[in-house]
Amino acid sequence: MSDPVPAVWSCPVDALGPGETAVFQLGRPDGRVVRGFIVNHRGEIRAYVNHCPHAGTPLDLWPNEFYTEDREHLICATHGAVFHPVTGVCVEGPCPGALLDWLIVRRDGDRLVVSCPP
Repeated sequence: MSDPVPAVWSCPVDALGPGETAVFQLGRPDGRVVRGFIVNHRGEIRAYVNHCPHAGTPLDLWPNEFYTEDREHLICATHGAVFHPVTGVCVEGPCPGALLDWLIVRRDGDRLVVSCPP
């Protein structure tokens, strides 16, 4: 039997520099696992569920590769939907206006802590 997936994920604040992302998994009380990612876009920290609202697939075809080549937006590798990294809004591609599902990010001392919304 495998260990349960924790309900929160954390990392040191300085481990996620501008333009960097990290992937993780969160366990929900019902036993489901949420795959997510955190992004530092010019000092703005956001976390999202790794699930494209258009295709239903993970955004990163290559592990932990979420940014467009110019590092200005997030992109779904499956169908090319482009999302604003701070708002999660699709700004280009097959689902304009659609939103990435957000996760809660808080700072606890020198750590970033991510959890699912209630």
